[in-house]
Amino acid sequence: MTGQRRKSQRPGEAHRPDATVAAQRRKDRSNAPPPSHGGASTAEHPTPKSLTLTKVLDKVLDRSQYVKGLVDECATDLSSVNDGLEELVTSDRPPAVEAALVKTSVVEEKVQEASDELSIVNKALAHEIDERHLLQRRVKALTEQGVRDRHASLHDGLTGLPNRALFNDRLEIGLAQAKRHGRALAVIFVDLDGFKSINDTHGHEAGDQVLQTVGRRLAEHTRREDTVCRLGGDEFLCVLAEAGEESAIEAVVQKLLVVLRAPIALADIVDEVQVDASVGIALFPRDGDTAVSLIASADRAMYQAKRARSGHAFASRLGCA
Repeated sequence: MTGQRRKSQRPGEAHRPDATVAAQRRKDRSNAPPPSHGGASTAEHPTPKSLTLTKVLDKVLDRSQYVKGLVDECATDLSSVNDGLEELVTSDRPPAVEAALVKTSVVEEKVQEASDELSIVNKALAHEIDERHLLQRRVKALTEQGVRDRHASLHDGLTGLPNRALFNDRLEIGLAQAKRHGRALAVIFVDLDGFKSINDTHGHEAGDQVLQTVGRRLAEHTRREDTVCRLGGDEFLCVLAEAGEESAIEAVVQKLLVVLRAPIALADIVDEVQVDASVGIALFPRDGDTAVSLIASADRAMYQAKRARSGHAFASRLGCA
């Protein structure tokens, strides 16, 4: 390698002594931090526990690329030194000088080989990081899809309200707390009056809009700790946690009836529509001490309220328990 060797110079270094060039490169490296893969700042020092494996690999690649840059500079500098030595000693080389040139040529080849190996390692690391980023995106997509699927399994597709399964779960939790702390709890059964005529007159799309509006109004006019559920068709259930006195519950129901009677504007229909509702109320523990018994009592009270056109009825007052 003493005869054929790569010569390389950086722009602006043609007339600078080798020692000056090397010193300037060391100064440049000390003043500038190594580049960061993926745009992460090397000034940040997150704790090892906070780093994912992918982030660790990112940092390893950053350092490996930085080391490769140093090795490339060493190879260039060593080649320049060898070229300079050969120009100074053109003939009648002493054996020691010849041996030194051979050794430096061997070192130069090894440095270049190390640079080539680092390139291979860096490409493998970059590929691994890309694969892990792809895997993370797939896992995130699957996780988000799982969240959507779980939400769909526990909520009504039309109104977005909890469905019967989620309602039962929350009612069971409410009953356990009511029994433990001696609190009151109310189950309200809501059935719309005149909904069939809206479907028959304006079509099912209009009926769907009415159900969505009713569901939204019920949710907006109950507390966060209460649960509103669409049972199916034009029937809704509400559980009022820590319901308080019977008079307070009756006031809540009357407010809901007023809200539900408000006219509903439908898309593509000039005239507004209006629905009324019949509401049955069951109280824990007087009208039942299980989810099934309370819902059944509220259902029977609702039918009595519908027959009497009274708007609402308590199960206990009408002997429905």
